[in-house]
Amino acid sequence: MSNDSTSAPNFIRNQISEEIEAGKVDKIVTRFPPEPNGFLHIGHAKSICLNFGLAEQFGGDCHLRFDDTNPAKEEQAYIDAIKEDLHWMGFEWAGDVRYASDYFDQLYAWAQHLIREGKAYVDDLSPDEIREYRGTLTEAGRPSPYRERSPEESLDLLERMKQGEFAESEKVLRAKIDMASPNINLRDPILYRIRHASHHQTGEKWKIYPSYDFAHGQSDAIEGVTHSICTLEFEDHRPLYEWFLDNLPVPAKPRQIEFARLNLNYTLTSKRKLKLLVDQGIVDGWDDPRLPTISGMRRRGYTSASIRKFCDMIGVTRADGGLVEIGMLYHAIRSDLEDNAPRAMCVMKPLKVVLTNVPEDHAEVFEVAGHPARDDMGTRKLPFTREIWIDQDDFMEEPPKKFFRLAPEKEVRLRNGYVIRCDEVIKDDAGEISELRCSVDFETLGKNPEGRKVKGVIHWVSAEHGVPVEVRQYDNLFQVEQPDKDKETDFLEHLNPESLVTVQGIAEPSIRDVAPESRYQFERVGYFCADRYACVDGKIVFNRTVGLKDGWAKAQKKG
Repeated sequence: MSNDSTSAPNFIRNQISEEIEAGKVDKIVTRFPPEPNGFLHIGHAKSICLNFGLAEQFGGDCHLRFDDTNPAKEEQAYIDAIKEDLHWMGFEWAGDVRYASDYFDQLYAWAQHLIREGKAYVDDLSPDEIREYRGTLTEAGRPSPYRERSPEESLDLLERMKQGEFAESEKVLRAKIDMASPNINLRDPILYRIRHASHHQTGEKWKIYPSYDFAHGQSDAIEGVTHSICTLEFEDHRPLYEWFLDNLPVPAKPRQIEFARLNLNYTLTSKRKLKLLVDQGIVDGWDDPRLPTISGMRRRGYTSASIRKFCDMIGVTRADGGLVEIGMLYHAIRSDLEDNAPRAMCVMKPLKVVLTNVPEDHAEVFEVAGHPARDDMGTRKLPFTREIWIDQDDFMEEPPKKFFRLAPEKEVRLRNGYVIRCDEVIKDDAGEISELRCSVDFETLGKNPEGRKVKGVIHWVSAEHGVPVEVRQYDNLFQVEQPDKDKETDFLEHLNPESLVTVQGIAEPSIRDVAPESRYQFERVGYFCADRYACVDGKIVFNRTVGLKDGWAKAQKKG
C-alpha cells in the first residue's frame, strides 16, 4: 500500500536519506514495539505511520515486536487487538511477530556477562530504599551497601532469583554505572525484577523479568534494527540505551532517534487512564467510540486513510508543538467521507406530516444518486407516500425572519422531491405538536414553482417504508482541553455528560441491509457509521462520526 504519511519531509526522513547516500547504512530496519497492556491509540498511530512509512519509503523492513516484559499487566487479548489494528491501518510487518520474550535466554546470559565484568550486582534494598538512595535532580545518589558484592555471589543470587527462591521486591539486579550522574537513568538502573506471574508466551519458565531499558536496546540489536525511533520522553534514556550496547557483545548497534509525541486536546492517551475508564465502566470497553483508541475510532467511523492523513498533517518534529487541535482530526475524516461516503436521509427527531392531497394508495419512487459526484455509487430509491416523517427542528410555529424551513402557511422543498406547504398544525391534549397537515405542489418535481421562490430544503423519510434506527451521537469525552493538566484535580471531574446522546430515528429504506462499519453521510445532519455489532432490539445502530460543519477548515482559511 502507499502510505501518505511519508509524503512530507521530516528530520528523521532527511537524516536517513543522508545516511544512505553516505553509505552508512544499506537497508534500514525499524520496529514498532507496543507493550501488550492495552489497546493502541491515536498517539501510537503517529508512531506506526512513521516507522512503517519510513521502512516502506526506503525499501527496508519494519518489525512488530511486543515489549512483553511485565506479564502482570499483559493479555493475549491485547496482542490480538494490536495485530488487528495494524492490519486495519494497512500495514504489514516484516517476518513473524516478534516478542521481547523470544530473547529472554540471551538477555539473561548478557546480564550474567555484566556481572562477570563487574558492571552489575544483585541488590537487597527495598523499592523505597532504592528510590531514597538514588537521590534527586539536584542531589547525587548514594551507593547501595550491596554495590560491591562479588560477581560470584551476585551470579548465584541471580540464578536463585530466576528459580523463584525469593519473594517479589526482595532482590533486584542493577547495573553498576554512576550514582553521581546528573542523568538519574544512569544511577545503577534496575535490570531484573522478581515477578511470580505466569507469562502469556513463556508460561512458568521465568520468575524474573527484564526492565524495559535492559530489554529494548538489546532486542533491537538482536533483530538488526538500524533506527530505534521513539518519543521524546525516552531522550534521557538514550545514554543508558547506548551504555548497554557499548558494554555487551551485541551483534549490532542501533541508533535511537526521538520525536515529539502527539498531544491532542480534549483527549487522554495515557493507557493507565484509558484502562481506568474501561475498568470502571465509564466507557463501554476499549473500542468505545469516545475513546482515542484505533479500535474505538474505527467503530466511530474513522477510516484508516483519514488517520494516516491526520498523522501526515501534524508532521514529525523534535520540538514539542503543544496541543494539536482535535478539529484537525475532524477535518481529516470529513474530507475523506465527503468524497467517499454514500448519501442517505435519516430523521433524528421524527414529526409526522400528512400530505392531504396525496392519495392513501399513492406509490411513487424517486431514483436519486448514491453520491452527488460519484457515478460509481449508483442510485438509491426513495418511496414517496401520503405520510412522511420530517425532523422536528425543521418546523417552527412562530419562526424568526430568516428561518427558511417549514412553518404555517410557508413552503419548503422536500430533498429530491416536491415543494410542500404547511396548511394545518395538529396538537395533542398537552398542547404539543403531534402532526402537520400539508399539501403538495405536484408541478415542482425537479423545477421551481411558478411565480414564487422557495429557499428551504429539508430531508424526510416515508412513514410506511422508513427503517427504525438507533443513533448514538458521540461528542468529546472531556469538557476541557487538557483533562489531566491540573494534578490536584481528578481528570474524571472533567467528563462530558453529553459525550453520548442516543436518539431513536427513522432512516430511508436503502440502509435496511447495511453491513457493519458502513459509513454514510446522513444528508443535512452529519457522517455516521453502522455499528460493528449492527443491531439492538431489532434496530440498526449508527454511530455519529462527525458533524457536517468544519470549523477547523474555516479557521485555516481565516489564518
